[in-house]
Amino acid sequence: MEQIEQADHAAFGVGRAALANTVMDGSGLRIDHGRRRGRGAAINMTDRFEPVTREGFDDGWQSLEDLPPFRTDVQVEKPRKILARNTSPDISFDRSINPYRGCEHGCVYCFARPTHAYMGLSPGLEFESRLFAKPDAPRLLAAELAAKSYEPRTIAIGTNTDPYQPVEREWRIMRQVLEVLEAANHPVGIVTKSALVMRDIDILSRMAEKGLAKVAISVTTLDRKIARSMEPRTSTPTKRLEAIRALSDAGIPTSVIAAPVVPGLTDHEIERILDAGAAAGAREASYIILRLPLEVAPIFKDWLLREHPDRYRHVLSLIRSMRGGRDYDAEWGKRMKGSGPYAWQIGRRFEMAARRLGLNAEKQTLRTDLFQPPRLENEQLMLL
Repeated sequence: MEQIEQADHAAFGVGRAALANTVMDGSGLRIDHGRRRGRGAAINMTDRFEPVTREGFDDGWQSLEDLPPFRTDVQVEKPRKILARNTSPDISFDRSINPYRGCEHGCVYCFARPTHAYMGLSPGLEFESRLFAKPDAPRLLAAELAAKSYEPRTIAIGTNTDPYQPVEREWRIMRQVLEVLEAANHPVGIVTKSALVMRDIDILSRMAEKGLAKVAISVTTLDRKIARSMEPRTSTPTKRLEAIRALSDAGIPTSVIAAPVVPGLTDHEIERILDAGAAAGAREASYIILRLPLEVAPIFKDWLLREHPDRYRHVLSLIRSMRGGRDYDAEWGKRMKGSGPYAWQIGRRFEMAARRLGLNAEKQTLRTDLFQPPRLENEQLMLL
């Protein structure tokens, strides 16, 4: 986006962050704070598939002040299948479930934002406010698990959008999915930033007793102010640590993820996050370096200019030093950890802290031998 590029170039001049913000304020891309209160992104750019771009401007009638605030709207999506497959060589699972499309948490760094473009919607504010729920997910999952050709392997949930985002309190799709998995004795691995996961401790603890469940809690920062700005509708860092404690006390294998590590902003917290996670009962740990694919880059840059203009040059310089001079490098094996001296240093710090705390001493492998295919309601019983 031209305006973002102009602001980026301006910010890299000496003491020019103020000029960069002036460029953004005059671009027509930034949404008034009153309309986006409680949201992460401040821009709502046109998705990359549209032939034209749109931006707001004051036509002299002060009509922008009359626009309503962004409120969460949830529509029903009816997919034909609920299991998403992947063959990526640098991730540990080959199948996943996303009960929701879009995420109300509003994390400015969320790498799932570009997927909203496939719906003709903006990866910006619309990603946070125009959501899609999949209430048929439990039924579809049961049907796919019941297929004669199905071979059980751990299903990952929360690797794209968070299954425990605020709308889950009303829709309860994730809980119903867990009920199907429990009935089938099917293994599941969950990643979340929400303390709402504690609601399902009853199901998860029973599954964990059989070696069928584990949960990873992502902790980006222990600084409440940064967390509230960068990931506005997630649980606070303290609540996430409480969730680790509650899950661990219930016998559920739990890990802490320092993710994403934002160089120059949160990377100094790696050891503290692992310390806090281990003290709360986490057995395993991992980390991911900040990723800025496609539309995520301008959203994150705009946030950094607004919230931490004095750190803009430093943060972006470190990011590019780990991404071959670019904002992002999507190469397998590099996209999660980065490359170069600074990325190497972060990796060694993580390894030393994890070893000191006894994290990752034993990796939890979930069982698949207990799997029992669901019996569908309309399934005809075999004749004797």
